[in-house]
Amino acid sequence: MNSKKILMAMSGGIDSSIAAMILKNQGYSLIGATYRTFDQISDSCLAKEKGCCSVDSIFEAKALAESMGFPHHILDIREEFKSSVIADFIEEYMHGRTPNPCVVCNSNIKWGKLMEIAAELGCDTIATGHYARISKTYEGRYFLQCGVDLAKDQTYFLWKLSQYDLAHTVFPLGNLTKPEVRKMAFDAGYEKLSKKGESQEICFIPDNDYRHFLSENVKDFDKLCKYGNFVDPSGKIIGKHKGFPNYTIGQRKGLGVAFGEPRFVININAERNEVMLGTREDLQSHYCYVNQLNMMKYADFTDGFEVAVKVRYRSKAALARLFHHADGIARVEFVDLIDSITPGQSAVFYTGDDFADVLGGGVIIANSVVE
Repeated sequence: MNSKKILMAMSGGIDSSIAAMILKNQGYSLIGATYRTFDQISDSCLAKEKGCCSVDSIFEAKALAESMGFPHHILDIREEFKSSVIADFIEEYMHGRTPNPCVVCNSNIKWGKLMEIAAELGCDTIATGHYARISKTYEGRYFLQCGVDLAKDQTYFLWKLSQYDLAHTVFPLGNLTKPEVRKMAFDAGYEKLSKKGESQEICFIPDNDYRHFLSENVKDFDKLCKYGNFVDPSGKIIGKHKGFPNYTIGQRKGLGVAFGEPRFVININAERNEVMLGTREDLQSHYCYVNQLNMMKYADFTDGFEVAVKVRYRSKAALARLFHHADGIARVEFVDLIDSITPGQSAVFYTGDDFADVLGGGVIIANSVVE
C-alpha cells in the first residue's frame, strides 16, 4: 500500500474514472471530489461525457468512487464559479473579446480550490483525468509535456498552472491513448462508461448558444447589444450588424449582409459598437501580442526564442519567435501567416524535442501593433 494520499478530481466521465482506477490499482489512498459548479442541465449534456454540468454526473462520480472503495465528497462551489469563470466569460465578451473559460476554470477553480481542499483533507497530491504529462528540468522547474495521445492532448488548457500546482499534481492518463482508456474501462466491467460520448461545449452553455446565455445573464443586454455598423478596413460603413457580442473573429456565416466575395469578421470595437469585415487576407497576421504570461519550463526567454505556438485548441502549432515587448507583454512573430488570431484566446508556447514541452503561455490581447 502506497502511503501517499491523493485527492482525485472526478467528473463521472470515463477519463477521471479510469485515472482513479489506475491510481487505486497502484496502491494509492484516494479521496474523490466532484464539483457542483452550475445548475444548467440539458438532454445533450446528460448524454455526453461532461465534467461539471450535470447533476447525474455528480452522482455517477460518487457511485464510481464507492464501487472502487474510497470516500467521495461533493463540493458546492457555484458561487465561486459564478464570480470567477462566468463573470470573466461575460466581461470578456462584453469587451469584444472571445474568452476561453476552461483555462480560467483550471487555474482558478479546479486547481485553485482543489489545492485548498487537498490540504484540508491531508492529501499530498491531486490527480485529474487530463491527457498531459509533467516533467522537471535539471534546475528544478516543473513543466507540462503533451500527452502521448496528441489528438486528446490538453496542455493548451493547462498553461496557467503554477509551479506549486505542477509539483503537487499527477496525470495518470498522460501516457495512454483514448482507445486504450476505453478498453481499460470495458475490461474493468464499465461497459456503459467505455461507450460514453464526448462533448466540446462549454459546461455552463451545453446548447453552445453563448449569445442566448449572454442575453439571459447580462443586465440590460438588449440596450448594450444594439445595432451598429459593419465597417471595412478603411473605416467605411458597409452595413448594419445586430450588436457586437453576436460576432467573433473569423466569423463568415450569419453576418446578415451579402458581398461579391466572402467577408470575415477581422476586428471588434466594443466601445464604438463596430464590427470590421475584411477578406481572408485581412484576417491573416504574422504576429500577435500576449499578456498574463506564465512561464513553465524556463523562468524567462531570450528575444528571438524559437517556439511552436497554438492560438486555438484545435489549431496546429505554428513556428514562431518570442520577443519581450513591454512589462508583462510578449510579441509573437510567426514564420507563416496565421488565420483568425483572436483576442481573449490563449497562445501556448511549445519547445523541446518535437515541440512537446510547454514553455509557457499567455492571453492574446491584439493581432495588431500595441503601443
